[in-house]
Amino acid sequence: MASLSALVKELRAKTGAGILDCQNALKETNNDIEKAIDRLRQKGLAAAQKKAGRETKEGVISAYIHAGNKIGVLVEVNCETDFVARNDEFQALVKDILLQIAAAHPVYVKREDVPPELIEREKAIYLAQAKEMGKPEPAWEKIVQGKLEKFYQEQCLLEQTFIKDPNVTIKDLVNEKIAKLGENITISRFTRYQLGQE
Repeated sequence: MASLSALVKELRAKTGAGILDCQNALKETNNDIEKAIDRLRQKGLAAAQKKAGRETKEGVISAYIHAGNKIGVLVEVNCETDFVARNDEFQALVKDILLQIAAAHPVYVKREDVPPELIEREKAIYLAQAKEMGKPEPAWEKIVQGKLEKFYQEQCLLEQTFIKDPNVTIKDLVNEKIAKLGENITISRFTRYQLGQE
């Protein structure tokens, strides 16, 4: 059985949480490292949700040009203070977001940005598909909602699966950094350029 200090060290390495938080999480979970990770993530998400309403007027506008100069991305990521904007963790998050946009080609930042008329058009298409496939009428609404969720996961940056870790969405990634850095972080906007495409 590993000593408490070894477990704390391992937990810190895996989560980036502070020593005291790691000790408390281990105590609450009977030194079960996996449960302690989950506990810290839950606390982190709760902390992130508390910070969600705070204003983000600092941050960076950053650019990425993909190898071969055929794809370019500009993104604005905001935080609360200039101090955090210069932090290595924040800068690494911005780089990950740039790579995500270049690779996964989102169109919107979040689902609220999708125009209502586009959502209605997509729903009409999904409903027609369900009917065409001969699905029973009681299942139509569920099929439409399922396909709409998939649409959001493909088109909205925050809902996309992170290209470096399929178990995490971009929203999860941002929330983890909010919990770690102690400030609200928002992705305001982005533009993705691809050679020869409008």
